[in-house]
Amino acid sequence: MQMIEIIPYKKQYRSDFYKLNIEWLQTYFYVEPYDEEVLSKPETYILNKGGHIFFIKNDERILGTFALMPTANPACFELTKMAVLPAYRGQKIGQQLLQFAIDFAKRQSYESLMLYSNTKLENAIYLYRKYGFKELPVEPNAPYKRGNIKMELIL
Repeated sequence: MQMIEIIPYKKQYRSDFYKLNIEWLQTYFYVEPYDEEVLSKPETYILNKGGHIFFIKNDERILGTFALMPTANPACFELTKMAVLPAYRGQKIGQQLLQFAIDFAKRQSYESLMLYSNTKLENAIYLYRKYGFKELPVEPNAPYKRGNIKMELIL
């Protein structure tokens, strides 16, 4: 029987983090310069700033990932860079990652999680709403050009 587990970032999985995210960006949108920079240097842009990256793993295969990045508000982290291998979409991998992110944030005593997305990603938006995320206005200087929806979950 195959074992699925969620594990913290290890350098050996850096290319998985990059490839998983580049795939969905290229499939649905395009890779913005900010994406390329963050995905190429996750230690610099996420981990060294107090963020976290996790992977969901089935035996030795990485199936998905997400990151939690600090925001200007130390009690709020941005849920970002969530991706699942195309062959595993629709198998509740995203739900497992999202539930883990929420549980982890609560254990860290974060007050909220926020995210940017795009309404074109209907399944993702449905999932965020299902887990209690509420829509907020997108600020004019949002970090992603493709982001047309901002959501927050108060923990």
